[in-house]
Amino acid sequence: MKLLQLSPGELRRQLAGPGVWMRTGPFSVRVQSGVPQVAEGLAQLYGQFEVRSPHEAFADFHVSVDPPRGLRRWVRPQVSFALDGVPPFKPLPLDQAFPMLEWGLNWCVSTRAHQYLIIHAGVVEKNGRAAILPAPPGSGKSTLTAALMLSGWRLLSDELTLIDRKSGLLHPLPRPISLKNQSIDIIRAFNAEAFVNRESRDTVKGTVAHLRPLRESVRRQHEPARPGWVIFPRWVAGAPATLQPRSRAQTFMFLAQNAFNYSHLGADGFRVGSALIDQATCYDFEYGALDDAIATFDRLAEGAL
Repeated sequence: MKLLQLSPGELRRQLAGPGVWMRTGPFSVRVQSGVPQVAEGLAQLYGQFEVRSPHEAFADFHVSVDPPRGLRRWVRPQVSFALDGVPPFKPLPLDQAFPMLEWGLNWCVSTRAHQYLIIHAGVVEKNGRAAILPAPPGSGKSTLTAALMLSGWRLLSDELTLIDRKSGLLHPLPRPISLKNQSIDIIRAFNAEAFVNRESRDTVKGTVAHLRPLRESVRRQHEPARPGWVIFPRWVAGAPATLQPRSRAQTFMFLAQNAFNYSHLGADGFRVGSALIDQATCYDFEYGALDDAIATFDRLAEGAL
């Protein structure tokens, strides 16, 4: 059963009661919340995701988003995220309830799923090979990831690259893509049919909205991909789309520094990261227009570069 098959009333009832069980990539999560913005966000962005009865299904993560106790329920209302009833973060304004759920789920995976080496990077796939897109904030990584998904690439993740420690394959986690500030209008203009939910303003990341993952990416969320490229994107106004080879040693060091659990995994983190670099071609990528960027990535996928 898919989440979109739940009526709005039933979705709210389950969220406020036993919770809504969902499958997202290799993980299952049970979400509880009495906050209308959470129900709205799930209905708009997770409609294609599998749901089951929370009474019958095991969940990897039991999370909730609800108002804290005390005056903050009524005066300048706030919400708090909790895992197994324990809030790991400070409360945020009520308007940020859905982004808080998304950030909280990222935190759950990045701090608990040590069966993977987890790198802070977007990842997309075409023709059986995946492009890993690590980049610092402001480089246009999420914008490029979104545009590639909307142009025929399969979304594996916008934030978390999951590398199987046994097989070296990349496991999908195709949840909504987080868009920030000017990226929101850029993606809306890029594809008028793309669904971007309502904006949350004045967050720690500025104005935030989320792009719904395409149905094909969700349908294939249990299908891992083989690493093909590690590409460091950087948007520069007016720049032509340019790929420059990058050393494997330099790439490895950056990935190790931007892995959530590299030090936790110790020698195995080094082994998995090294195997990834041995399989992938590494590039720096500068671009000024999304259409040019997509054309370059398509040539890579076709073996024309």
